[in-house]
Amino acid sequence: MIELPAWGAALAGVGVGAACGFTVRRARLCSFGAVEDAWMGGDTRRLRIFGLALAIALIGTQALIGLHLLDPANSTYVQPALPWLSIAVGSTLFGLGMALVGTCGFGSLIRLGAGDLRSLIVMMVFGAVAYATLRGMFAPIRIEVLEKVYWPLPGGLKGDLAGILTYLGAPAARVLITAAGALVLIAIVAIDPRLRRSPRLLLAGATLGLAVVAGWWVTGVAVDAFDTVPRAQSLTFVSPVGRALYAVLSVPSALLEFGIGTLAGVTLGSFLSALYDREFRWEAFDDDREMRRHLLGAVLMGGGGVLAGGCTIGQGISAGSMLALSWPLAIAGMMIGARIGIAFLVEGSIRGLWQRG
Repeated sequence: MIELPAWGAALAGVGVGAACGFTVRRARLCSFGAVEDAWMGGDTRRLRIFGLALAIALIGTQALIGLHLLDPANSTYVQPALPWLSIAVGSTLFGLGMALVGTCGFGSLIRLGAGDLRSLIVMMVFGAVAYATLRGMFAPIRIEVLEKVYWPLPGGLKGDLAGILTYLGAPAARVLITAAGALVLIAIVAIDPRLRRSPRLLLAGATLGLAVVAGWWVTGVAVDAFDTVPRAQSLTFVSPVGRALYAVLSVPSALLEFGIGTLAGVTLGSFLSALYDREFRWEAFDDDREMRRHLLGAVLMGGGGVLAGGCTIGQGISAGSMLALSWPLAIAGMMIGARIGIAFLVEGSIRGLWQRG
């Protein structure tokens, strides 16, 4: 095993995050935008690109597991019980908050790097509520109420689909699921001629997928300086924001970890992209109504993201690459929450909720 110092893991996070921030901003790739396109206009192109990212992350992550470089049980996504109520409630709240803000935590960092001061306020509130839900005043509600409702897994199994199928007598399940899932997701992109003519989108999707693999590899061999951070982690933009805020206020040395490094990296990459495209400009709230909407969205995303165990990137790609059982439940909740939010913002009510605009 290669040992990395804490600063090495943090620096790797900055590099990985910068690559994502640069390519994603140039491609105008946004998870909420992808959901909105699909719900309101029937355009699934950006969703398919996130599928491409998942396919690449799935192949790389499962290869690391197969080579015994990564143990799924060392991640927060693969646990011996599935707290389904917390995930369902949290993901729905996160999706609703995402609609109110107009993007997720990852997207807020992208906007911040391009000069959007609204995102600075959003991320501060987001981080404070996330940390309060993780270890502060809201933690008892999470631990003693919502997470008390769970599905225990048989035989001491951890919560990944491949492990369960292997336990049930399908030893080749991991390879088969990885191959079939990745093939389908890549094919869905390849059959769309518009996507084949969109190199920026393709590059952004590929970069996200590779970044998730890089995150698992780095933290699978790194020695963490802050022992409360899960040993194996990859891209996620909820709890690292809370930990970063806590570290800035109390323990600066705790900033030296991969997850917090990615936050700085994404912002830096987006900033460089905005400069390169000559699109950097300062933006702020238009009025108090817009500010209230963003603040409420930040609260819902911060608390909901911790309850759900991750964001659209953390659960959507990182957990998906682990074949975690939480993945489909969290994604469904975020999609539903986002649709509810869109209904209120665009249509003024939840009537005809599932009809496209």
